[in-house]
Amino acid sequence: MMKTRGLLLVFLIVGVAIMPALFIHTRNTEVKVDEFYFGVSFGGEFAEEALPLIDKVKDSTNFFVVASWGVATNETALNLVCDYAAASGLHFVVFFDFISRTVYPWHQQWLTEAPKRWGDKFLGVYLNDEHGGKQVDATQRFSNATDYNDAAQRFISAVQYGASGIATSMTDAKDKDVPLFTADYLLHWWVYLAGYDVVFAELGWNATANRQIALCRGAAMVQDKDWGTIITWESDLPPYLGSDEQIYHYMLDSYRAGAKYVVVFNYPTFPENNPYGVLTEEQFNMMQQFWQYTKFYPRSTYGVVTADTALVLPQNYGWGMRTPNDNIWGIWPADDKATQILNNIQWMETRRGLQFDIVYEDPNYDYTQLYQNVVYWNTTMPTS
Repeated sequence: MMKTRGLLLVFLIVGVAIMPALFIHTRNTEVKVDEFYFGVSFGGEFAEEALPLIDKVKDSTNFFVVASWGVATNETALNLVCDYAAASGLHFVVFFDFISRTVYPWHQQWLTEAPKRWGDKFLGVYLNDEHGGKQVDATQRFSNATDYNDAAQRFISAVQYGASGIATSMTDAKDKDVPLFTADYLLHWWVYLAGYDVVFAELGWNATANRQIALCRGAAMVQDKDWGTIITWESDLPPYLGSDEQIYHYMLDSYRAGAKYVVVFNYPTFPENNPYGVLTEEQFNMMQQFWQYTKFYPRSTYGVVTADTALVLPQNYGWGMRTPNDNIWGIWPADDKATQILNNIQWMETRRGLQFDIVYEDPNYDYTQLYQNVVYWNTTMPTS
C-alpha cells in the first residue's frame, strides 16, 4: 500500500511540474474550459448503498452518476439518493434504461420536476449506453443495409426510435429539455447525430486513450456538443479496473484534453465486504490527489491541450478501427481503406498525442474552420 501511494505522489509531483508546459492556449480554450465535473458511478441495487459512497467522495469530487436501474425504477429510492447527493454538494445524472410511459409512469412527472427540485445539481439523464459498441460487436441490426450511408441512417434511427427499448425515451427527454448522456467506445460520431448531448468516451480494455479521446472529442467539437470520459474495466475478472497509475493517467489525459466530465466506473462489489463497490482506499486517495491537481492548475488559467489537427475519415465509415480486420457497421469486413486509415491513426497517436481529433466527411459540417491542419485518410504520412 505504501509503495503504491508513493508512486501516486510521484505522478502527482511530476504532473504538477510539467503541466504548465503541456497546456496549450488556442481559441478553443474560450469554451468554458474550467467547467469540469469529476466523479464516480454507483451501480448498487439499493439506495442505502449509495449513501456511504457519496460520503466517501463528496470532498474529492463534484459529480455522481446514479447508474442503478433498480434505483431508477423506485421513485422513493431515487429521490433519496438524489436528495443526498445534492445536499452533499454533488451534481448528478441518473441512468435510465428507458424513460417509461406505462411500466413506471411516474418517470414522466419526475423528469418534469427534477430541475425544479434539485436545480443545477441535476444535470440530466444517462440514457442507455454503448449503442455503437453493441452495433459493431453484438447486435447485428439491419444486416440488409445496402451501403455505409444506409447503415448510418438506420443506426441513427434505431438509436432515436427503437434501440434497446428506448423507443420514446429520447423524445420524452427532448420535450422536457432534459440533457441526454451516454457512454460508448465506438461510433461516437453517429451517437451524437442521433441526439445525445454528451458522450463519455470509454477508457479501458487496453484501448488507446488517445484514439478514444480523438474520436469522441472530434465528434463533439465538430457537432458543438459536450464530451467526457468514463474509466472502465481493463478485465472482466477482479479487480476489474486497471492499475492505480493507469487510472490516474486516464484522468490526467482527459483533463488536459479538455473533457468536461471524467467518471470512474464503479461496479460491481469487490471484495464482497467492500461498502464502496469496486474502489479501494488507494484509488480514493488517488482521486483526492487528482481533485487537488485540478485546483492547483485550473484550465481557466492554463488552458487545455487542444487538437490542432483533424484526421478526416470517409463519410459514414463506421469502422471499429481496433485492428486491421475489425468490421464496418457490424455488417461488412474491413475494406481496402482500413489498413491505411489505421496506419495514419497510429502515426497521429505517436507524433501528435492528444493534439489530433478524428472526424468524418459530412457536408453538414465545416471542420476546416475548426482545425489548423486537416489531413485526409488517404494521405501518405512521412516516415521520419
